[in-house]
Amino acid sequence: MSGHGPKPEGFRTIPTWEVAKQPAERPRKPAAPHPATKKTLRELGIVEVPDEHKIQVALERLKEQIKERRSYMLAMESCVKCGLCQENCHTFLGTRDPDDSPVGRADLIRKVWKRYFTVQGRLFGKLVGAEDLTLETLQKWYAYFYHCTECRRCGHVCPFGIDTCEVTMLGRQVLFWLGMIPALHADTDVAILKSGNHMKLTKAGAIDTLEFLSDEIEEERGFRVEFPVDKPDSDIVYVPSSADFMLNPDTLKGAALFFEYIGANWTILSTMTEAGNFGFLSDQYRVQRELYRRLLEGAKQLGAKKIIWGECGHGWRAAKLYMRTMADMNNWWHIPVVHIHDEIATYIATNQLELDPSRIPQPATLHDPCNYARACGHTDNMRIIIKACVSDFREMQPNREKNFCCGGGSGVLFDDPEMYPMRIRFSQKKAEQVRATGVADGAEPGILCAPCSICKAQLYPMVDEHELNVEVKGLLDLVGKALVFRGKERLGGTNNEKNQ
Repeated sequence: MSGHGPKPEGFRTIPTWEVAKQPAERPRKPAAPHPATKKTLRELGIVEVPDEHKIQVALERLKEQIKERRSYMLAMESCVKCGLCQENCHTFLGTRDPDDSPVGRADLIRKVWKRYFTVQGRLFGKLVGAEDLTLETLQKWYAYFYHCTECRRCGHVCPFGIDTCEVTMLGRQVLFWLGMIPALHADTDVAILKSGNHMKLTKAGAIDTLEFLSDEIEEERGFRVEFPVDKPDSDIVYVPSSADFMLNPDTLKGAALFFEYIGANWTILSTMTEAGNFGFLSDQYRVQRELYRRLLEGAKQLGAKKIIWGECGHGWRAAKLYMRTMADMNNWWHIPVVHIHDEIATYIATNQLELDPSRIPQPATLHDPCNYARACGHTDNMRIIIKACVSDFREMQPNREKNFCCGGGSGVLFDDPEMYPMRIRFSQKKAEQVRATGVADGAEPGILCAPCSICKAQLYPMVDEHELNVEVKGLLDLVGKALVFRGKERLGGTNNEKNQ
């Protein structure tokens, strides 16, 4: 090969020597998230491996995983250090730490793999870039694999197709088996197993919240919308993010208003009020599978004909790409699983929804969540929806599969004193993208539409820290506000509805 292969339009292509000229610095000790407590690990059924055995167990698990998946072997064997991934990685652009680049993170495992699982590494060691696995190396894994947001932008520019996200998933899974898990992820996994959602929301708490949201809709729109829970013989089971019950209520209201408009026979499943799946981000084998089992079993008991997914990027990627193979019961019971954006876009395209974009006059831009755009090709329908809902839509550049991550993907939502500043640095490219659209330049706040619960959780503080004059909204928030219910809405209501 004479270069880096074809230059992908919209991505940044910088030769190796130019990357090397950029200021780069490895910190003496990388920031790392607070670890889970022993009590939480016990609740997950995990006993932390003692330090004296961690090296042996890690090597056994690493060998087992790399043997199972060809993508891991591709990542170990194929990288030529061309540097193309570095300048396309928001974490590296935010920190300039070489180990925070895709190639740097992968090398943390690649050097160990060379040392123990290749002939040249066993014979020549450091001369061929091989290194012994040490406890210090494992601590580096723990830090840097929880810096990576698994956005997969690097995989789209790599001339060899190396998906470093998979290397991060490999590293996190090995760390999980060692008992080296961030408190945020372990606590969330425990909450999932106990309550079926990330927020420890009980059935009584969910019903109480939904009653309050029904009251809000009645006050705002002049008619009442119910949120059915565990309703037998429902055609649709809707899977919201649990964050929508507390942090993003307008997203949940938007979904309910859509179902009300189309006259859907729908319900929410109390045993699985979670579109997200933190098991996908830390433990592929137990937690992720358990959520799918609960969802499919609950939907089957209610007689549902379709499952509709709410706004969560990683949750939708996991459901769309992995649920069919991970849910054992799916061999004998099949049900369509679709995203609510696809449903809404179909109704818009067939002229079955009346939406009034004049209700949302502020300039709006759309953030493409990584797991939608790069993992699921979920981009065009979001644009069909937002263009029908707002008066002034401005594309972010680059967009769709070329977009930059919010900086908090894969559960990198740590509020630890060490990690919170890292999150804000990871969002530097996103802040630059938003500024460039001009939506933050007006006297009144513009709209940054982020149709993913993790993106919203990351972008709320990002907007403040980077001093952006925008409001973060979900796509369903905009749908709910723009929907016109002729003959039902209160005239002269808070949204100045035009329903005559």
